[in-house]
Amino acid sequence: MATLATVDTTNEMAPGEWEARVDLAAAYRLVALYGWDDLIFTHLSARVPGPEHHFLINPYDMMFEEITASSLVKIDVDGNPVGKSEHPVNPAGFTIHSAIHMAREDAAAVMHLHTPQGQAVSAMEFGLLPHTQTAMIAKHNVAYHEYEGIATDLDERERLVQDLGDKHAMILRNHGTLAVGKTVGDCFLRLYFLERACQAQVMMLSAGYDHLYNPPQGTEHKVETQTPPAGMAMAAERLAWPALLRKLDRIDPSFRD
Repeated sequence: MATLATVDTTNEMAPGEWEARVDLAAAYRLVALYGWDDLIFTHLSARVPGPEHHFLINPYDMMFEEITASSLVKIDVDGNPVGKSEHPVNPAGFTIHSAIHMAREDAAAVMHLHTPQGQAVSAMEFGLLPHTQTAMIAKHNVAYHEYEGIATDLDERERLVQDLGDKHAMILRNHGTLAVGKTVGDCFLRLYFLERACQAQVMMLSAGYDHLYNPPQGTEHKVETQTPPAGMAMAAERLAWPALLRKLDRIDPSFRD
Protein backbone atom coordinates (compact mmCIF):
# COMPACT_ATOMS: atom_id res chain seq x y z
CA MET A 1 0.00 0.00 0.00
CA ALA A 2 1.29 3.45 -0.88
CA THR A 3 1.66 5.75 2.07
CA LEU A 4 1.58 9.52 2.20
CA ALA A 5 3.84 11.11 4.79
CA THR A 6 2.66 14.52 5.95
CA VAL A 7 4.71 15.09 9.07
CA ASP A 8 7.08 18.06 8.87
CA THR A 9 10.22 16.23 9.97
CA THR A 10 12.09 19.51 10.39
CA ASN A 11 10.06 20.11 13.54
CA GLU A 12 11.00 17.92 16.47
CA MET A 13 8.12 15.88 17.85
CA ALA A 14 7.06 16.11 21.45
CA PRO A 15 8.03 13.12 23.61
CA GLY A 16 5.39 10.47 23.21
CA GLU A 17 3.92 11.97 20.03
CA TRP A 18 5.06 9.18 17.71
CA GLU A 19 3.61 6.53 20.01
CA ALA A 20 0.30 8.43 20.03
CA ARG A 21 0.41 8.59 16.23
CA VAL A 22 0.93 4.85 15.90
CA ASP A 23 -1.91 4.05 18.30
CA LEU A 24 -4.33 6.45 16.62
CA ALA A 25 -3.44 5.19 13.14
CA ALA A 26 -4.09 1.68 14.43
CA ALA A 27 -7.51 2.76 15.69
CA TYR A 28 -8.41 4.14 12.26
CA ARG A 29 -7.35 0.87 10.62
CA LEU A 30 -9.40 -1.13 13.14
CA VAL A 31 -12.49 1.00 12.53
CA ALA A 32 -12.15 0.25 8.82
CA LEU A 33 -11.46 -3.43 9.51
CA TYR A 34 -14.67 -3.78 11.56
CA GLY A 35 -16.70 -1.92 8.94
CA TRP A 36 -17.46 1.03 11.20
CA ASP A 37 -16.12 3.74 8.89
CA ASP A 38 -18.30 6.17 6.93
CA LEU A 39 -16.18 6.98 3.85
CA ILE A 40 -13.90 9.86 4.94
CA PHE A 41 -16.37 11.14 7.52
CA THR A 42 -16.40 10.89 11.34
CA HIS A 43 -13.26 11.36 13.39
CA LEU A 44 -10.96 9.74 15.91
CA SER A 45 -8.65 12.12 17.73
CA ALA A 46 -5.86 11.93 20.29
CA ARG A 47 -4.12 14.51 22.45
CA VAL A 48 -0.43 15.07 21.77
CA PRO A 49 1.49 14.60 25.04
CA GLY A 50 2.87 17.85 26.41
CA PRO A 51 1.75 21.27 27.65
CA GLU A 52 0.52 22.54 24.27
CA HIS A 53 -3.12 22.00 23.38
CA HIS A 54 -2.35 20.02 20.23
CA PHE A 55 -4.22 17.03 18.87
CA LEU A 56 -3.96 14.42 16.12
CA ILE A 57 -6.77 13.80 13.63
CA ASN A 58 -7.31 12.23 10.24
CA PRO A 59 -6.48 13.98 6.98
CA TYR A 60 -9.89 14.79 5.51
CA ASP A 61 -9.15 13.32 2.08
CA MET A 62 -8.03 9.83 3.11
CA MET A 63 -9.98 6.65 3.73
CA PHE A 64 -9.49 5.12 7.15
CA GLU A 65 -7.68 2.06 5.78
CA GLU A 66 -5.09 4.39 4.20
CA ILE A 67 -4.15 6.28 7.34
CA THR A 68 -0.67 5.91 8.78
CA ALA A 69 1.10 7.36 11.81
CA SER A 70 2.85 9.96 9.67
CA SER A 71 -0.24 10.99 7.69
CA LEU A 72 -2.17 12.11 10.78
CA VAL A 73 -2.49 15.89 10.99
CA LYS A 74 -1.53 17.83 14.11
CA ILE A 75 -4.06 20.56 14.92
CA ASP A 76 -4.75 23.15 17.60
CA VAL A 77 -7.89 23.45 19.72
CA ASP A 78 -9.69 25.27 16.90
CA GLY A 79 -8.94 22.51 14.40
CA ASN A 80 -6.27 24.46 12.50
CA PRO A 81 -3.15 22.57 11.29
CA VAL A 82 0.04 22.95 13.32
CA GLY A 83 3.05 22.81 11.01
CA LYS A 84 2.97 21.63 7.40
CA SER A 85 0.46 19.17 5.99
CA GLU A 86 -0.24 18.05 2.44
CA HIS A 87 -3.84 17.22 3.34
CA PRO A 88 -6.91 19.23 4.38
CA VAL A 89 -8.59 18.90 7.75
CA ASN A 90 -12.20 19.53 8.68
CA PRO A 91 -12.30 22.09 11.52
CA ALA A 92 -16.07 21.68 11.87
CA GLY A 93 -15.58 17.97 12.48
CA PHE A 94 -13.40 18.76 15.48
CA THR A 95 -16.18 20.67 17.30
CA ILE A 96 -17.30 17.64 19.27
CA HIS A 97 -13.78 16.43 19.95
CA SER A 98 -12.34 19.77 21.04
CA ALA A 99 -15.08 20.29 23.62
CA ILE A 100 -14.38 16.97 25.31
CA HIS A 101 -10.59 17.08 25.02
CA MET A 102 -10.49 20.51 26.67
CA ALA A 103 -13.03 19.75 29.40
CA ARG A 104 -11.81 16.31 30.49
CA GLU A 105 -8.22 15.73 31.58
CA ASP A 106 -8.77 12.00 31.10
CA ALA A 107 -9.93 12.49 27.49
CA ALA A 108 -6.65 11.72 25.77
CA ALA A 109 -8.63 10.06 22.97
CA VAL A 110 -12.11 10.75 21.60
CA MET A 111 -13.78 8.59 18.93
CA HIS A 112 -17.05 9.23 17.09
CA LEU A 113 -18.82 6.91 14.63
CA HIS A 114 -21.86 6.88 12.32
CA THR A 115 -22.45 3.12 12.08
CA PRO A 116 -25.94 1.99 10.99
CA GLN A 117 -26.49 0.14 14.28
CA GLY A 118 -25.27 3.08 16.36
CA GLN A 119 -27.51 5.46 14.46
CA ALA A 120 -30.43 3.05 14.82
CA VAL A 121 -30.16 2.85 18.61
CA SER A 122 -29.62 6.62 18.80
CA ALA A 123 -33.04 7.01 17.17
CA MET A 124 -34.81 4.63 19.57
CA GLU A 125 -36.80 6.40 22.27
CA PHE A 126 -35.64 3.98 24.99
CA GLY A 127 -31.97 4.15 24.00
CA LEU A 128 -29.66 1.27 24.90
CA LEU A 129 -31.50 -1.66 26.49
CA PRO A 130 -29.90 -3.90 29.18
CA HIS A 131 -30.80 -7.19 27.50
CA THR A 132 -27.32 -8.50 26.69
CA GLN A 133 -24.17 -8.82 28.76
CA THR A 134 -22.37 -6.44 26.40
CA ALA A 135 -25.10 -3.84 26.79
CA MET A 136 -24.98 -4.13 30.58
CA ILE A 137 -21.20 -3.61 30.51
CA ALA A 138 -21.61 -0.47 28.40
CA LYS A 139 -24.95 0.94 29.57
CA HIS A 140 -24.03 2.23 33.04
CA ASN A 141 -21.29 4.37 31.51
CA VAL A 142 -23.33 5.85 28.63
CA ALA A 143 -24.63 9.42 28.45
CA TYR A 144 -27.05 10.95 25.90
CA HIS A 145 -26.96 14.19 23.94
CA GLU A 146 -29.84 15.64 21.92
CA TYR A 147 -29.35 16.26 18.22
CA GLU A 148 -28.80 19.91 17.32
CA GLY A 149 -27.93 19.52 13.65
CA ILE A 150 -24.51 19.03 12.05
CA ALA A 151 -21.97 19.91 14.75
CA THR A 152 -20.65 23.20 13.42
CA ASP A 153 -22.07 25.42 16.18
CA LEU A 154 -19.37 26.12 18.76
CA ASP A 155 -22.06 26.89 21.34
CA GLU A 156 -22.99 23.21 21.33
CA ARG A 157 -19.67 22.29 22.93
CA GLU A 158 -20.81 23.40 26.38
CA ARG A 159 -23.93 21.25 26.18
CA LEU A 160 -21.96 18.25 24.95
CA VAL A 161 -19.61 18.45 27.90
CA GLN A 162 -22.47 18.92 30.35
CA ASP A 163 -24.38 15.92 28.98
CA LEU A 164 -21.30 13.70 28.97
CA GLY A 165 -20.46 14.50 32.59
CA ASP A 166 -18.03 11.89 33.93
CA LYS A 167 -19.20 9.11 31.58
CA HIS A 168 -16.88 7.47 29.07
CA ALA A 169 -19.36 6.86 26.26
CA MET A 170 -22.23 8.75 24.68
CA ILE A 171 -25.10 8.12 22.32
CA LEU A 172 -25.61 11.21 20.20
CA ARG A 173 -29.35 11.18 19.52
CA ASN A 174 -30.27 10.71 15.83
CA HIS A 175 -26.56 10.79 15.03
CA GLY A 176 -24.22 8.06 16.29
CA THR A 177 -21.89 6.93 19.06
CA LEU A 178 -18.91 8.40 20.89
CA ALA A 179 -16.31 7.19 23.38
CA VAL A 180 -13.66 8.81 25.57
CA GLY A 181 -10.54 7.22 27.02
CA LYS A 182 -7.35 8.06 28.84
CA THR A 183 -5.49 6.24 26.04
CA VAL A 184 -6.36 5.30 22.47
CA GLY A 185 -6.67 1.65 23.49
CA ASP A 186 -8.94 2.49 26.42
CA CYS A 187 -11.16 4.60 24.16
CA PHE A 188 -11.33 1.97 21.43
CA LEU A 189 -12.38 -0.80 23.81
CA ARG A 190 -15.21 1.34 25.21
CA LEU A 191 -16.36 2.12 21.68
CA TYR A 192 -16.17 -1.56 20.78
CA PHE A 193 -18.49 -2.57 23.62
CA LEU A 194 -20.95 0.19 22.80
CA GLU A 195 -21.04 -0.67 19.10
CA ARG A 196 -21.41 -4.40 19.78
CA ALA A 197 -24.26 -3.67 22.19
CA CYS A 198 -26.01 -1.52 19.58
CA GLN A 199 -25.55 -4.19 16.92
CA ALA A 200 -27.02 -6.89 19.17
CA GLN A 201 -29.96 -4.64 20.08
CA VAL A 202 -30.88 -4.00 16.45
CA MET A 203 -30.72 -7.74 15.76
CA MET A 204 -32.77 -8.78 18.80
CA LEU A 205 -35.47 -6.18 18.15
CA SER A 206 -36.01 -7.72 14.74
CA ALA A 207 -37.80 -10.49 16.66
CA GLY A 208 -40.12 -7.93 18.24
CA TYR A 209 -39.95 -6.04 21.52
CA ASP A 210 -42.64 -8.23 23.11
CA HIS A 211 -40.46 -11.31 22.77
CA LEU A 212 -37.42 -10.00 24.68
CA TYR A 213 -36.27 -11.89 27.77
CA ASN A 214 -35.59 -9.53 30.66
CA PRO A 215 -32.50 -10.28 32.78
CA PRO A 216 -33.17 -11.12 36.45
CA GLN A 217 -33.70 -8.17 38.78
CA GLY A 218 -30.42 -6.79 40.12
CA THR A 219 -28.25 -8.33 37.40
CA GLU A 220 -27.66 -5.05 35.60
CA HIS A 221 -26.37 -3.44 38.80
CA LYS A 222 -24.16 -6.46 39.51
CA VAL A 223 -22.52 -6.16 36.09
CA GLU A 224 -21.95 -2.46 36.76
CA THR A 225 -19.99 -3.27 39.92
CA GLN A 226 -18.01 -5.92 38.02
CA THR A 227 -16.91 -3.51 35.26
CA PRO A 228 -15.70 -0.26 36.85
CA PRO A 229 -13.96 2.30 34.57
CA ALA A 230 -10.54 1.52 36.04
CA GLY A 231 -10.98 -2.17 35.33
CA MET A 232 -12.01 -1.50 31.75
CA ALA A 233 -8.97 0.71 31.21
CA MET A 234 -6.65 -1.96 32.60
CA ALA A 235 -8.22 -4.65 30.40
CA ALA A 236 -7.68 -2.42 27.38
CA GLU A 237 -4.06 -1.51 28.08
CA ARG A 238 -2.78 -4.86 29.29
CA LEU A 239 -4.86 -7.28 27.25
CA ALA A 240 -7.06 -6.10 24.39
CA TRP A 241 -5.02 -3.29 22.83
CA PRO A 242 -1.70 -5.19 22.55
CA ALA A 243 -3.63 -8.09 20.99
CA LEU A 244 -5.31 -5.74 18.49
CA LEU A 245 -1.95 -4.25 17.51
CA ARG A 246 -0.62 -7.75 16.88
CA LYS A 247 -3.68 -8.46 14.74
CA LEU A 248 -3.01 -5.39 12.62
CA ASP A 249 0.69 -6.26 12.31
CA ARG A 250 -0.29 -9.62 10.87
CA ILE A 251 -2.75 -8.07 8.40
CA ASP A 252 -0.86 -4.94 7.30
CA PRO A 253 1.77 -3.22 9.49
CA SER A 254 1.89 -0.10 7.28
CA PHE A 255 -0.20 1.81 9.85
CA ARG A 256 3.12 2.24 11.68
CA ASP A 257 4.72 4.18 8.78
